[in-house]
Amino acid sequence: MQDITASLERGRPKDLASGAQVLSGQLGKTIQRLRKAYNLSLSELAEQSGVAKSIISQIERNETNPTLATIWRLSQALDVSIERVLATSDEEPFIERFSRADTPRLVSEDGKVRLAIIGWIKTVEWLQWYDVTADPGGVLESDAHQRGSVESLSVTEGTFAVEVAGEIQRAGPGETLRYRCDRPHSVRCLGDAPGRATMVVIMKAAVME
Repeated sequence: MQDITASLERGRPKDLASGAQVLSGQLGKTIQRLRKAYNLSLSELAEQSGVAKSIISQIERNETNPTLATIWRLSQALDVSIERVLATSDEEPFIERFSRADTPRLVSEDGKVRLAIIGWIKTVEWLQWYDVTADPGGVLESDAHQRGSVESLSVTEGTFAVEVAGEIQRAGPGETLRYRCDRPHSVRCLGDAPGRATMVVIMKAAVME
């Protein structure tokens, strides 16, 4: 991404004009899928990216060949690398490798719980998973997800406690807590040792009565 970004900043005409040559017919579907995954309307994506709503609509319908500069602005708004937006050919073998630096990360308000987003962007609407690392005492507080959503926390190091609707359960290494996350909930790292776990969120699961 750095090489492409640098060339955009230098404004090489041949690079900006070559957008049509490097794009496949799947670009529009990719942009639309990412936009819907983040629950963004065309107007909201236009506002965040600085790309006109009409242009985005044309891109999604594969009615135009955008420049790399336009694709780069959209990729920034969608929080995905420009390489992943462009690498959409069904003919390419499916194998992806991401370094630690390439993996997006979230941090709790207290700065003590970190979530590396290791899930696949294509499943974000219904399945998300994270590598969780926490300092002692760290707390991750979350708002309610969609009705029927379920979260699973599998502990590999340390001890965690999950609180949902006033009920608290603990889990240590080798144990898993599975709970409704369609209401406010929190995950806390207990004790004096740091903790680590894998968190999986199943969105739009069958509604539990």
